[in-house]
Amino acid sequence: MTTSSGWSAPTATDDADPTAAFRVDVRHDDDGWTVVIVDRVGAEVSRRACGDETEAWTYASTVRQHLYWLSEEKFREYYQPRRAGEA
Repeated sequence: MTTSSGWSAPTATDDADPTAAFRVDVRHDDDGWTVVIVDRVGAEVSRRACGDETEAWTYASTVRQHLYWLSEEKFREYYQPRRAGEA
């Protein structure tokens, strides 16, 4: 049995670094759960569909850890986010 909180929110906290290159949002809508990587100007640069809430929050947690641990260069290498203007 899966229990959903029905709650979706960015995983960044109020004390998050506003100069960070990326943040992670967990979203839930009629199409299901997704994890979105957003750049510092708010543009979506990567999206991953997830099978359920647990998968979405687990993946978002992993991405957040990588944002903290990795250099921006390594993060870009691993996640290959689109740059502004790329389709």
